Amino acid sequence: MNEELILALKAISKERGISLDILVDAIESALMSAYKKNYNTNCNVRVNLDRETGKIDIFASKTVVDEVEDKYTQISLENARKINPLFELGDVIEEEASAKNFGRIAAQTAKQVIMQRIREAEQGAIFEEYQEKEYEVLTAIVQRTEKNGVYVELGKTDGIIPFNEVIPGEAYAPNDRVKVYVLKVQKDTKGPQIIVSRTHPGLVKRLFELEIPEIQSGVVLIKSIAREAGQRTKIAVASTDPNVDAVGACVGQRGVRVERIVNELHNEKMDIIEWDPDIAVYIAKALGPAKVLMVYINESEKAAKVIVPDNQLSLAIGKEGQNARLAAKLTGWKIDIKSQSQADADAEMNLADENMHAYIPDVDTEEQQ
Repeated sequence: MNEELILALKAISKERGISLDILVDAIESALMSAYKKNYNTNCNVRVNLDRETGKIDIFASKTVVDEVEDKYTQISLENARKINPLFELGDVIEEEASAKNFGRIAAQTAKQVIMQRIREAEQGAIFEEYQEKEYEVLTAIVQRTEKNGVYVELGKTDGIIPFNEVIPGEAYAPNDRVKVYVLKVQKDTKGPQIIVSRTHPGLVKRLFELEIPEIQSGVVLIKSIAREAGQRTKIAVASTDPNVDAVGACVGQRGVRVERIVNELHNEKMDIIEWDPDIAVYIAKALGPAKVLMVYINESEKAAKVIVPDNQLSLAIGKEGQNARLAAKLTGWKIDIKSQSQADADAEMNLADENMHAYIPDVDTEEQQ
């Protein structure tokens, strides 16, 4: 162990991004284990590796006794007083031990421990790096599909898209590049496990933040997102600047901005809605592209009854109830939709006790893309 060792450790530290202190600790720990194994002892050992010269000093703690029964853990009073005449029985002293007497087995043990610590340090560094990327979007390269999900390369390590986080109907081929949302980073016996998603609403949010400068600057705010991955997303946005159209900023000239997001999500339909502080207006917009005649709200139950023209009922509800379902998720309100004729004929529809909000005809529900 000499200066060449220090140079090698510094090279490993730089190449693999591992702290030199961690590597030095690994060497010291390895030599401690090797010493104990080589001499078959559990004595207390302290190892010091000089970070400049590479010189290694090994010290064994020994108890001062009258009669030595274990030379690795004990020292006679006579020999102890040769070191320091003030030593008494029961004192503990440190005596330098030589690493030159280590055998081949000890060297192999040291090497194994060093490699293990280096792997642990690498895994720890990767875990910390990717833990900071939780809830962010990364570009992934598809590697393979197995029974538990799709494995992807994320740069320094791999991740997995579990099948329940795969967009329905989306197929992956090796080397495909896809944007993924980092859902969870957790420790595993084999190293960091990074779970990523293609279905999480957070993916849409981050894509809009990356694509729309006004969102990055805080001029346009994302208020809410409701998503059924692979089919349709509703996103409510608001502007903090009266001179900036929030929906227009997200759509972009000729739809170029939102088109890039839609393409990344394999043509998932994107409804961009202007958020409104008036919940009745907000609900009406959320049900777009259907026209809304009236919205009746119950504040205490966060429930709304919505009246639409007869010819707009199926559009308001959507295929298999999707439009109404997404509007409810987006607004956080229960929404009951009725046609005008149904409302007129429904004797049980008691609106007298509810706080009525009239739908404003000027609201544009055709902002969706």
